[in-house]
Amino acid sequence: VLKPGQKMALAMWHLAERNPFHYVLSRVVDRYVAPTPLEPDARDAFRFATPGKLLKVMDEAGVRAPTERLFQFTIRASSSVEDFFALRLEMSEKLRGKFSMLSAQQKTELKREALEAIIQYSTGGEIRLPAEVLIVSGTKARIS
Repeated sequence: VLKPGQKMALAMWHLAERNPFHYVLSRVVDRYVAPTPLEPDARDAFRFATPGKLLKVMDEAGVRAPTERLFQFTIRASSSVEDFFALRLEMSEKLRGKFSMLSAQQKTELKREALEAIIQYSTGGEIRLPAEVLIVSGTKARIS
């Protein structure tokens, strides 16, 4: 819902392996519960992560002068690794569902492994995770 001639910009996660906020816990969980393979165009957080994919869609839709750029930043959370683990489980229905399938012993072991993985991003009571998104922008074509 954009007026002709107006600019638009969209941000989407870049590749999952470049965003530990998403993968640091899921990689540990995947060792306990096999990940479900996604279809190439599945509607998930990384649907448009491949450079050029959304740019092509916008170009085909008639967006004028579409551009794409990588934006790198850091996700910071004033949190202990334990609280961050709990937060990520709370935020992700998918992770929560997989975690709930495990035995009490598996949950304990998974949590230990997850905390070890998260601690590498912890400094002085703060979690710092590098992150990347692609910013795709352009101008809605004018109606002639």
